[in-house]
This record gives sequence, structure tokens and C-alpha cells, in this order.
Amino acid sequence: MVIMGIDPGIALSGYGILFSEGANIKVVEFGVIKTESHLSIAERLKSIYDGYLNLMETYNPEAVAIEELFFNKNAKTAITVGQARGVAMLAAASKNIKVYEYTPLEVKQAIVGYGRAKKFQVQEMVRVLLRLKEVPKPDDAADALAVALCHVNLIKFNHHIQNKYHDFPRG
Repeated sequence: MVIMGIDPGIALSGYGILFSEGANIKVVEFGVIKTESHLSIAERLKSIYDGYLNLMETYNPEAVAIEELFFNKNAKTAITVGQARGVAMLAAASKNIKVYEYTPLEVKQAIVGYGRAKKFQVQEMVRVLLRLKEVPKPDDAADALAVALCHVNLIKFNHHIQNKYHDFPRG
């Protein structure tokens, strides 16, 4: 199964693509879609949309995992991140790819085991779990890999629970 993780942003929108088969998880690709600050918001959003469409056409993910919006003190930042999140979700929907949303707390819990983990702890665990030599850079790409890994872990957990309790007698 190919999973695409997305850490939305207007200047840098992170992506991470994982291939998961059984116990094996491999990094296929990661990086950022970068937009130039001199462009209008509409042009930047189109660039993000086009970038995600291109990635989805190239890697054919079966699911997209995206980080939910973290409420920021800066309303303008929250709005532009929400817009970038929306175009990433639209790109997935236009390709008929199911979108799964995870809060930062859920991602940290799935990766580190502690929902209040620090950013460097999450990034180091991403490096360890994916057997990478270095922490993925930039941070937005590492965060996108964390979101994708969160989704993979949830799928495996749900599969395990379904198999374990499939024949469990019900009242």
C-alpha cells in the first residue's frame, strides 16, 4: 500500500510517501512544495494543488493522510495553512483518493507514544522507525512522513484488532 502524508503550509507544504507491505515500511519519496512569497495567495495555492496532483499521478497513493489544522495565535497564518490544506485535500479528492485526517496530538502519540512530544523527538523517531541515516529535512517533510507513518500504524493496529477479535463471541 502506498500512503502519502501531507503537512500543509503556504510557503512550504511537506509531503512524504511510504510503501507499506506487512511489517515492511519503506520511504519512497519526501520533500516540500515550495511557493514564492511574491506570488499572490491564489497563485501559491494553485502551485500547491498542481504539485500534489503531480505527486499523486506519479506515485498513485491509495490513501492520503493529512495533518489537521493546529489553531495558531496568528489568524492569518491559520487561514493560509487552512487554504493550503484545502487544496491538498481537493487534489486527493479529484483523484478519488481517500483522505484521513490526524491531529498533531494523534501523530505524536502514534510516533513517539506521547501526545505532547517535542518536535525533535517526533523527527528522531521518524528517522529510527523508517531506518533513515538522518532526520529528514526540511522539518515539513519530516512532519509529513510522521503523518503518513501515523496512518500506517493505525491501519496495522485496526487490522490486528479485527483479526484478533474476529471470532470473539458476542453476547
